[in-house]
Amino acid sequence: MRATRKWWIGGGLLALILFGLLACAGPTLNARARLGAAYGARIACSCRYVEGREMASCAGDREPGMALVRLKDVPEDKAVRASVPLLASRTARFKPGWGCLLDPAD
Repeated sequence: MRATRKWWIGGGLLALILFGLLACAGPTLNARARLGAAYGARIACSCRYVEGREMASCAGDREPGMALVRLKDVPEDKAVRASVPLLASRTARFKPGWGCLLDPAD
């Protein structure tokens, strides 16, 4: 009975510590997610609609550390939507004469 209680107390303390670390790192994590989504959308849009390459070949243009950024081609709008699941998403659209421009942030 005592061993089970110690496990519950230890698990609770561990959860509290992890929650505290997440609360401290949350704003930084969210800012990095927004930045990664915006950068990914613009770079992939330029690759796809300025250079005319296929989306599959554009995956190699990602910087290290951008594994969580998901890219989706929206050909009817000449746009690329990039997202970090549950944290951020941005869209970049091709505008002739201007290149790829990010949509205003929500």
